[in-house]
Amino acid sequence: MKKLFLIIGAPGSGKTTDASIIAERNSDKINHYSTGDMLRAEVESGSDLGKEIDSYISKGELVPLQIVLNTIINAIKNSDKDIVLIDGFPRSVEQMREFDKLLQNEDDIKLVSVIEVRVSEAVAKERILGRAAEAAPGEQRSDDKEDVFYHRMKIYTEPLAEIEKFYTEKKLLKVINGERTLEEVVNEMEKFIKDSAGI
Repeated sequence: MKKLFLIIGAPGSGKTTDASIIAERNSDKINHYSTGDMLRAEVESGSDLGKEIDSYISKGELVPLQIVLNTIINAIKNSDKDIVLIDGFPRSVEQMREFDKLLQNEDDIKLVSVIEVRVSEAVAKERILGRAAEAAPGEQRSDDKEDVFYHRMKIYTEPLAEIEKFYTEKKLLKVINGERTLEEVVNEMEKFIKDSAGI
């Protein structure tokens, strides 16, 4: 039985960094995947699914919902560890509902918790734009600009209340204060994951 933890958070919340550190510290028990990385890995594998994904990515188009879901399910099933962390998913109410339906038909995957790394918009903006200011010339990420930041925040926050309500009703939502030091956030999340997964 695979034990799944979904990690959501605003741009700049640190969710990917948090999950990466926890997976590194527990490399014998925990795997961590980022949704975008999984799609790219599927393309690189040369599988039929990968070829289909590439046909969208190469044209700059959004990968269809069903393919994203299948990619995530495949990654979980093929994980050589029983505890799987996935960050950056779900990003929409549609993704959440369809994934929930999919899980109902999967006997070997259990969604243990959805962890929200919560930061205020002010802190998220300061981190993202601070990261941009510190970047060497030519190394600045294209999405580390103020107008892009507000657009990304809007995409994240619009479905958030409904996502929070859905997982709260299922008693799956765990909110972690992401405005503390990296060490404090990682330690709390790691303890929660280990306790919840029974390791």
